Amino acid sequence: MTGPQRAVRVSIVEDETLLLGMLEQTFRNTPGVRVVHALPGVTEARLAITRGSTDVALLDINLADGNGIALGLQLERIDPDIRIVLLSSHDMMGVFTTVQDEVKHAWSYLSKRSAFARDVLVQAVIATSQGRVVLDPQLVQRSVPRAGTDVADLTAGQLQVLRLVAEGLSNQAVADRLNISPRSVESHLLAIYRRLEIEGGDANRRVAAVLRFLRETGRSWAP
Repeated sequence: MTGPQRAVRVSIVEDETLLLGMLEQTFRNTPGVRVVHALPGVTEARLAITRGSTDVALLDINLADGNGIALGLQLERIDPDIRIVLLSSHDMMGVFTTVQDEVKHAWSYLSKRSAFARDVLVQAVIATSQGRVVLDPQLVQRSVPRAGTDVADLTAGQLQVLRLVAEGLSNQAVADRLNISPRSVESHLLAIYRRLEIEGGDANRRVAAVLRFLRETGRSWAP
């Protein structure tokens, strides 16, 4: 018999006071999540977030005293087990895509618009803590496969499943969203892995497939 599951520990770094308060309040009202730090900038984060103190760091990319990407890289050097979710009010996907080659665990990304949706925000943090990669849902829906890529060769059903996986949904959640069985989701994922020539364990293949989706699609971002 297993004991109660430990709450996901979250550190928030955001220099907009109202947004920082909103994010902190959202998580404080969420069972299974515990805010350990709510910080206004890089300086405070470097002092407060220590090895083993945090499961997921939610970092604004543009901070008054630095940037969240550099901070995330530093936090990961201090604690290789920490997971990162980046927030931005602008389209920073080019930089976000590039940084994936430098990190131990693939990072997740949300726009600040999506962060105001409680379910999206909580889902992103919990999924990231479990080793999944989460891309902003609005961004995913605006993503179109580039011609000549392997992602462009996926069937409509496979692409639909991959989009939802890219949003951080579990197999059961994908099945519920599409009104299909979890076994059908698994079959689609196996076909996706074969098409993209991705090998390894299921968790690693899942992350690799999301990163391929990110790199082999083009995006538009509404102003």
